[in-house]
Parts: sequence; structure tokens; C-alpha cells
Amino acid sequence: MEPLLALLAEWWWIGPAAAGAGTVGWIGVRRTRRRALPAGSSTTDRAARSWANRPLSKTAARRLELDAALLDLQTARHAVTRGRAEVKIADAEVMRAQAERAAARVSPEAVTSARARLTAAQREVRAASAEIRARRAAVRAAKAMLPAIRAGNAPLPVARLFAEHDAVLVRWMAYETDPALAIDFPAMSDPASPLLADFLRAQERAQWLRPASTTTRLEPAEFLAYRDAVRALNHAFERAERAARRGRDDRPDVDPTDAWGRVASDWAEQAQRALAWSMENVGRAASRSWNERQAKRTRKNDPNA
Repeated sequence: MEPLLALLAEWWWIGPAAAGAGTVGWIGVRRTRRRALPAGSSTTDRAARSWANRPLSKTAARRLELDAALLDLQTARHAVTRGRAEVKIADAEVMRAQAERAAARVSPEAVTSARARLTAAQREVRAASAEIRARRAAVRAAKAMLPAIRAGNAPLPVARLFAEHDAVLVRWMAYETDPALAIDFPAMSDPASPLLADFLRAQERAQWLRPASTTTRLEPAEFLAYRDAVRALNHAFERAERAARRGRDDRPDVDPTDAWGRVASDWAEQAQRALAWSMENVGRAASRSWNERQAKRTRKNDPNA
């Protein structure tokens, strides 16, 4: 199963992605990434490349998610610091605009615009503060997973991302290889679909950031980039799948067997109505004919009629 998933992740998406989203072929990307340093590179550059090509140690591989989560938290804290500085600047701009408005140097719109910038900066700070809480939760989760990873009861962080990435590709492959799904949900294999194009672009980025193996040397920032790319890929696929299924659900879900049964029942009912109508008309015609014959006999037998 693992070789199949590796093959799917490595090759299957190339044709549809290139046709639907105009993306760069993965073969060329792989060759670009594996290309050696130029001949004129310095000794320092070659030493850096040699260090980067060394496999990741077991300790670093186990701690990769935790180190990435700590980096994520640090980035969020920097965002809050920058946001608070922006709030102070926007507040000063509001005070300046109000003073100039009092001196009739600016229009009321300038004060309104300054207040709008202050409101936007305050909103950004609140969002960044909420992001810090989420990042702290991620750090706690990574710390909680570390003992299980060390004991071998949980996969390495990169291996888990590999599994999430491959699972999305397998779900998409079902729409490409199952004729029934292809007929029921044509948008999932239509390169002209905008949502599918978004998915293919997300797949291109996730594939580009995907390490060669679980032991490839990764910095925490690189792990975060690949993690975010896999999440974006999953979200893009779910959006495309929901839209495709919603489009099908909007159509009446008719079972062909039931449909033929209803048609046959309608035909039988119409035939019964036609037969009843015909028998009624035959009965009426026979009654009129009998009455006419009786009237003729009466006139013949009665000379005074």
C-alpha cells in the first residue's frame, strides 16, 4: 500500500494539474531541486549543502513538530507586538486629525478615515491575540505527543503529514478512477472547474514542499510551510467536493428502477381508464341501439303510432 501511495503522490496528479491549472510539471521541479551547486560555488556553500543533505537525527525528527510549534508561537507574539505598535500609530493619527480638524485644516472625512484605520489596527491585534492562544494550544499538544513518539506509539511528525497528504490524494484519485463517481460528480475531474483548479494549485505547492523522506533534514520553518500547505490542500479538496456533491444533490435523486416502476404504473392506470371509458361508450351505444330497435317494432305493431 505504501509504494502505491508514494506513486500516487509522486506522479498521478501531474497530467490533470498541468492541464487544469497550468502548473509546472513535477518532473522539472524535482530536477531543479536536485541540481548540484554551480562549479564556482565557495567552500562554505558546499559545506552548507553537505550539512543540509545529512539525514535528520532521531531526536530532531521527534521534536520537529514541537520546535515548529514554538516557532509558530514566537511568530504570533511578534505579530501582536507589531500590531500594538500599529494601534499606537493609528491612535496618534486620530489625535492629529482631530487637532487639524479643530483648526479647520482638514475635512471631517480625514478624521473618519483615521478612526477607521485605528479600528482596523485594533481588530488585527485582537485577531493576533486569539492566534497566540491557538499557538499555545498547539505547543501543549506537541509536548503531549512527544512521549508517544519517543516510545514508537505515534508516527513521526513528518510521517503523519505524509499520511494526511496521501489521504487527500487517494480521495481525489477515487473521482479520477471510479467511473460511477466520475459520472455522478463530473466537476471533480473537470479541469475547467475553478475549485478543482484551486485544489490542483494547492497540490502543486504541497508536493513542492514535501520532503523526500521522513528523515530529510528540515528546519522548523520548512515543516510549518509543508504543514500549512497540506492543510490548505485538504481545505481546497473539501471545498471542491462539497460544491460537486451539492450540485448533484440539487438534482432529483431518482432511482432508475423506481422510475420505470412509476412509468409502468402510469401506463397501467391510463390503460384501465381507457378501457373503462371504452366499455362505458360501448354500453351507451348498445343501449341506444336497443332502444331504437324497440321503438321501430312498436311503430310496426301499432298502426295508430
